[in-house]
Amino acid sequence: MKKILISIGIVLILAIVGVALYFHAQAAYTKVVTGKVLRQDLATIISGTGQIKPKTYVNVGATAMGRVTHFAVKEGDWVKKGEVVATIENVQQKANVVGQQAAIAAAKTDIASYIAAEKTAEANVEHAKADLEQKKLDWVRAQALYKEDILAKQDYDAKKAAYDTDVASLAQAVASLNQAKAQTESARGHLQTQVANLRVNQDVLDRTLAVAPFDGIVTNEPIREGETVVEGIQNAEGSTLMTLADMSVITAEVKVDETDIVNVQLGQPADVTVDALPGKVYKGHVTLVGDQAILRSTGIATSQSTTGAEEAKDFKVVITLDQTSPELRPGFSTTAKITTAKKSAILTLPIQALTMHSPDDDKKDKDGKSVVKAASQKAPAIQGVFVVTREKGKKHAIFVPVTTGITGATEIEVLSGVKEGDEIVVGPYKTLRTLKNDALVKPDTTLSLSTTDNKS
Repeated sequence: MKKILISIGIVLILAIVGVALYFHAQAAYTKVVTGKVLRQDLATIISGTGQIKPKTYVNVGATAMGRVTHFAVKEGDWVKKGEVVATIENVQQKANVVGQQAAIAAAKTDIASYIAAEKTAEANVEHAKADLEQKKLDWVRAQALYKEDILAKQDYDAKKAAYDTDVASLAQAVASLNQAKAQTESARGHLQTQVANLRVNQDVLDRTLAVAPFDGIVTNEPIREGETVVEGIQNAEGSTLMTLADMSVITAEVKVDETDIVNVQLGQPADVTVDALPGKVYKGHVTLVGDQAILRSTGIATSQSTTGAEEAKDFKVVITLDQTSPELRPGFSTTAKITTAKKSAILTLPIQALTMHSPDDDKKDKDGKSVVKAASQKAPAIQGVFVVTREKGKKHAIFVPVTTGITGATEIEVLSGVKEGDEIVVGPYKTLRTLKNDALVKPDTTLSLSTTDNKS
């Protein structure tokens, strides 16, 4: 019995020693999360928020003073070029046009009467010519007979007088014809004046009718029927009837953070989403990159701001959509994702794996303790990753400097330092910051990247 108890005691002691040795060995390992260096496509995407805007829009202003009598459209309606969208009271203008049209009709009647008089005068001229021809023949014969003393002096004088009278009658008929022609030309001139006056009055009347300058959508109507509008004061209250947007070319005007704007260039592709239309993505491309910084708090350009306070700034970027859609409306809130760089089949690693490491962090004194140096005395930190290697059955984290390229949402391009398939430490974050070169590590899939407890 005594031997049995001794045996049990020995077994327990050995078990305790074994467990102690196991936990002691495990204490030397640092639990980490690892990932792989992969070859894949990568794109750098910059986001910006803003709103949908038409490329072209116009404030349809009042061109005549008066009371708005009718709106033919309302906000949100689509209109065609030339369509009447509103009318202003125009009783006097219409009366002027009607009166002028009547004056033109009367002038045309006068011209017709003058033309008839002209025809009569022409007939009189022809009659006078024929009569004169007859009197001329009589006068020639009378002269011959008188020379031969066949015709009496009295008859001779009568023939001469008749001839002279017809000469005068022809001249009078010709003068009457010229007078009739002059009256016709004068009437035509008056008619042209009346026509010009009609154009003026018609233009004044047309100014009481607001028409759409292009196909578009009504986005704003600050005036209601019955209110009075005033012409000639741009953007003043009471001078704008409505705002019309040309939706044949639609843009997304967004604000991009100042730290990202240096990577945005004209022509870069973008995906635009609209809050009001979830699930739909509109393709577009960058058509304008603003050169004025905009204060995020006020939306005012820095060149117009009078304050000297430092604060976050954005830049305006305009993205023109490749295709229009009747569902889009000006003012819709939108988010644009601009692809500023894109590469295919390149080596990438998780962004979390990158860390800054100084060689002095790995130095130890003769007792094996880490040497603590002031930050100003340390060697410059180097960007790199910890590559997991296996040696004698144990995994070590070896710091390797790397150079990087373009950055994606969660991955970053690696240009040198590692190769495809390498296992690297990606976390937890605090572990990565304090990890020593050549430290023993143990991958643990149960850890999260934000885990703070890095020792087993």
